[in-house]
Amino acid sequence: MTTIATVYILCYNNYTNVIFITYWEDSMKKNITIYDIAKECGVSTATVSRVINGGQRVKKETVTRVNKVIDKYKFSPSSVARAMANHKTNTLCVVIPDIANPYFSSLFVEIERYALANHYSTILYNTFFGGASRGVDNPFSELQYFQKIKKKEVDGVIITGGEIDRVSISDEYYAALNSLAKAKPVVVIGQKVEGLDCIFIDRNQGGGFSSLVNHLLVLGNTRIGFVGGKITTWQTKLRYEAYCNTLRSRSLPIDDSLIEFSDYYVQDGYSAMNKLLSKGAPLDAAVAINDAVAIGAIRAINDHGLSCPKDIGIVSGDQFFESDFVTPRLTSLNQQNDYLGRMSIATLISAINGIYDPIKIEHSPQLIVRESCGAKATIYNARNP
Repeated sequence: MTTIATVYILCYNNYTNVIFITYWEDSMKKNITIYDIAKECGVSTATVSRVINGGQRVKKETVTRVNKVIDKYKFSPSSVARAMANHKTNTLCVVIPDIANPYFSSLFVEIERYALANHYSTILYNTFFGGASRGVDNPFSELQYFQKIKKKEVDGVIITGGEIDRVSISDEYYAALNSLAKAKPVVVIGQKVEGLDCIFIDRNQGGGFSSLVNHLLVLGNTRIGFVGGKITTWQTKLRYEAYCNTLRSRSLPIDDSLIEFSDYYVQDGYSAMNKLLSKGAPLDAAVAINDAVAIGAIRAINDHGLSCPKDIGIVSGDQFFESDFVTPRLTSLNQQNDYLGRMSIATLISAINGIYDPIKIEHSPQLIVRESCGAKATIYNARNP
């Protein structure tokens, strides 16, 4: 038996590392390479590489055949040398606007879950989009984060929320995001913006919202309010449009006295519902932009000597963690974050591997009926408006 030692000298972030990769072989075995494995299996080296990195988009029988040859020769590539040779680190960057927002924290958990399942680690950038309103006096701008990410040794980027969700984004943001997308594959979970060189996954931000309004109408409510959200974002704009279109389809007027935009947090729901109730306009029920706003709205209803759902029913456009544990339990739309997390990782890994074939996204929120609307608990598939 002989020993063959190969030395790689790698310069990485101004540090020089010497890595020894040692192969033990006897007279009956050769120093196997990825090219030898590909030739023996009758596949491409790219296919062998995908099998080594987790088998994404490779047929099961091909994975089995390649792994048998890998086991036969006891092939064990150096992960560091492989990463340097392919300029890959198996690390992804995820950019979100506020980890304190349950929607984004739950979505990040799902993204990280599926990244780990595919042997990728994640770096989280929490941009505190909104700045001082979230208790941060001098946050980095998203543009500064994009510059930092370009210098990071990461294979790809997922962006969800922040300025990309605005109906109108700035020219500076547009240019900075395009610059980042030229440096690394970028997947955006949100509304497609023409001209941006990113891969977009539409999270169906208005989908299912009409089912909330219809549900309240079926229960006999006609004076239905809209609470929370910023109309300058796609999420609020599309949900408000669904709200208006559903009322018009039932020949009901759009009453401005029943509408209060604000933001996406508990205190915003409380403030918005206080304003609605202070106007004195009759109110049967209200749709809240998300569960946090719904919780704040219910507190305001109670503080006015009323109760939910006896006096005013509440439904929510985004289900958060606590939906089934507050009083009353919230009727909400489950936005299927597990599906969005899985599809965003699958899309990004494909792009990292040079495969930009579009992945069909079928994202249908579920209407989960609980106590806050005044109806018997059940689950429906919420269709697009």
